[in-house]
Amino acid sequence: MSARHGLLVLAAGGSRRLGQAKQLLRIDGETLVHRAARLGLATAPADAVLVLGARADEVAAAVTGLPLRTVVCPDWTIGLGASLRDGLAALSPRCDAALVLLCDQPGLDAAHLHALLAAAAAAPGTAVSSAYAGVLGVPALLPRTWFAALSGLSGDRGARDLLRERASEVKAVPAPALAQDVDVPADLPPMG
Repeated sequence: MSARHGLLVLAAGGSRRLGQAKQLLRIDGETLVHRAARLGLATAPADAVLVLGARADEVAAAVTGLPLRTVVCPDWTIGLGASLRDGLAALSPRCDAALVLLCDQPGLDAAHLHALLAAAAAAPGTAVSSAYAGVLGVPALLPRTWFAALSGLSGDRGARDLLRERASEVKAVPAPALAQDVDVPADLPPMG
């Protein structure tokens, strides 16, 4: 891909409905935040930012040794929109797009992230989104031309709302495994 993308891992949430920090849950001995960051870094981003909020010190410690910068979102309790805004603001201006990931998708794999990049390379300047459960969502590769609109989202509105609004400008990459995320205790996969 000729355009340079930056990695943006959103890990600021308080996991209120789950009752414990989902970022620190382990699957096969790896925390969900470390796993998301590791998979995102495998795409060779030009910059990599992890947005922290709740339990910032513990979540940051879970990614020690990975080549990414951390940003603490002071307004993380407001919702996903604040985390997205602060992460985009921290991303290097040399990045033409942001690969946005969350920590709560245990079905995510590197092959899907590379498929998103390949789709973006085939349609430069277009947003590329994961498609699952009848929605366009993250992970998504969002062009810099969208950053202002993304930064204007408020409350718990994230990239999914803008992807829905601009669906005609989005290339979708199927990812049925991502329909399962971790929000409530019943969503927890087998941990190890």
